Amino acid sequence: MVGISRVVRASRVITSEGEVPAAISISEGRIVLVEDIEAAIPAEADVRLPDDIVVLPGLVDTHVHLQDPGRTEWENFESGTRAAAAGGITTLVDMPLDCLPVTVTVPALEEKRRAAAGRCHVDVGFWAGVTPYNMHMLRDLHDAGALGFKCFLTDTGMEEFPPLNTAETAAAMAELGSIGATLLVHAEDPCHFHPDPSPVSDYHAYLTRCPPETETKAVERVIDIASRIKHGRLHIVHVSDADSAALIARARSDGITISAETCPHYLALSADDITDGATVFKVCPPIRNTENRTRLWECLRRGELDMVVSDHSPFPAPGKRIEGGDFAAAPGGISSLQISLAATWTAARQRQVSLPEIAYWMSTRPAQLAGLPAKGLIAPGHDADLCFLAPDETFTVDPAKLAHLLPVTAYAGETLYGVVRQTWLRGQPIDFRHPRGALLTRPHRSE
Repeated sequence: MVGISRVVRASRVITSEGEVPAAISISEGRIVLVEDIEAAIPAEADVRLPDDIVVLPGLVDTHVHLQDPGRTEWENFESGTRAAAAGGITTLVDMPLDCLPVTVTVPALEEKRRAAAGRCHVDVGFWAGVTPYNMHMLRDLHDAGALGFKCFLTDTGMEEFPPLNTAETAAAMAELGSIGATLLVHAEDPCHFHPDPSPVSDYHAYLTRCPPETETKAVERVIDIASRIKHGRLHIVHVSDADSAALIARARSDGITISAETCPHYLALSADDITDGATVFKVCPPIRNTENRTRLWECLRRGELDMVVSDHSPFPAPGKRIEGGDFAAAPGGISSLQISLAATWTAARQRQVSLPEIAYWMSTRPAQLAGLPAKGLIAPGHDADLCFLAPDETFTVDPAKLAHLLPVTAYAGETLYGVVRQTWLRGQPIDFRHPRGALLTRPHRSE
């Protein structure tokens, strides 16, 4: 039998079979066995956790904007991955925009890897982008290690990352389908916005400018495209509206390969509670009402939505807290990486949602989306990425105490359940003095 370096024993361990008492045997960064908590296991170190701790698989967050290189005053690989580790996340996948250069060419992907090398506290993979101008480069980006490809259907606000029209979306989906890659779509339809440049401080008035149809019509459009594309693989990012989830479920039943995510802010926050001028809550697509939030939870539990990821997208305080609280002018994005687990778990407790469900949505399914077979489960053969969570302990969110580079978050002052006591990466506690996160490619090779 292979030598065991560490055994972790806990009365509450989240496995694919649910929550059980277990001993986790670890060798060379991988889980070797998961067996009875009192099993006799010779090991170099034997760690027994207190009964108030639940061991979850390290979370996998596949929707993170670290803005590095190029906008490192907003977030960067060191600060962002530190925040991730503090929040129980052991793997993240970085989005291809908000950095400079945007990740739409192989040289840009290589530059991003150079910027990340030696600075990451957790394992990091990379999505690449699709624009009208790089269709001929997608296969090369895939071969260079991009885990998948992100596109927009509406203006990103970045000249370097223009949106795709219907024909371009179909072409991208066909090309990516031929190489087994997934197309991630930011689904908002520009034809259904009600543009108005005038200032607006009332959140409900702002919502009338971007009604649910902006999302549902875009989802309908990409589903229609996917129905005609052989081998197409489609993923809808940050679903905000429950009607979109119903459309996605129907498409899946029709045989379309489609998955979808939602985010903590859609599950924990409500438009009904957003006060005038509170632009820190602005995100695209927007946070909707309490009734919609309840329906999103129901969609998750029915499997119509597959996962929960942060969409961590920080902006400097002067941008988010602009004079007069103008929702039209403020940039969209919610900073939440470190507290995404706690925000989701706090809302989940009120609905009798279990920790095994949370682990499935926030670890197992995102790992599957990104094609990382060694991530997302506490099971033999998987990386020993572990989150030690005190689920009944609370804390009050103080932005100044978060590891995020910018002290701005929509959760400021909120009391949340779920304190991450420690995070382990490949069988060892994360030590912030020594970054040892790997840069991931397909399938789970590290550099």
